[in-house]
Amino acid sequence: MDIGAKIKQMRNQKSLTQEELADRCELTKGFISQLENNLNSPSIATLTDILSALGSNLSEFFREEPEEKVVFPKEAFIEKDADGVLFSWLIPNAQKNMMEPVLVELAEGAETTGDVPHEGEEFGYVLEGKIAILLGGKHHVCKKGEAFYYSAGKPHSILNKGKSKARFIWISTPPNF
Repeated sequence: MDIGAKIKQMRNQKSLTQEELADRCELTKGFISQLENNLNSPSIATLTDILSALGSNLSEFFREEPEEKVVFPKEAFIEKDADGVLFSWLIPNAQKNMMEPVLVELAEGAETTGDVPHEGEEFGYVLEGKIAILLGGKHHVCKKGEAFYYSAGKPHSILNKGKSKARFIWISTPPNF
């Protein structure tokens, strides 16, 4: 951890000059400057005073939050291909999240394995082709550019109804795939 840079960032967020921070802590402007440039190290008591003047404390200051992964490259996708159905999990380990997005590609006539009723909801957006959502004994046709959304409390599966492959984004919450 770069203590000096973090103190400088906190000071700037509070719109304080080095001199103003120094005055609040009974230190010199030179000490604050050296601290921010990592040319000296504060005692625990001095660091506590500085952090107090900045509206923080030692535990907050040293708490390191893991950086949230936001972008996932194609190489991170996990794929499973079976019986004309290609599943591409777009977010690794998504089953620990609130939702699980999957890119599904169905060969002509292919169908996803029937899903038993479960708690949650499912959403999809058709990127290519035409599919039928089989939900509780009813067929609902959905084609390119259309979306589907349903409660997953009935048996359900998805069938390619077109004469070429079908591709769609399928999101389940909670994760179910």
